[in-house]
Amino acid sequence: MDEPKTVEAEDFKATCLEMLDQLIDRKLSSITITKHGRAIAKLVPVEVQKVPSLFGAMKGTVPGVDLTEPIDVEWEAMKD
Repeated sequence: MDEPKTVEAEDFKATCLEMLDQLIDRKLSSITITKHGRAIAKLVPVEVQKVPSLFGAMKGTVPGVDLTEPIDVEWEAMKD
């Protein structure tokens, strides 16, 4: 990852899409936006989190029913 970048608001406005692409590609670690030499905002890339699997999330919530099994197996057992 590259060094952080500091840019005036006026310059950021003109090149914001290009700089955002650099953040996405991890070419910049952050962008500090200044106005009249004073920092007003800092942009950093979002950390991507792995979404946990929903398969089996309900296991054990319904007594006597295994929600990880195909429904037709449970349905056949209930008909008898």
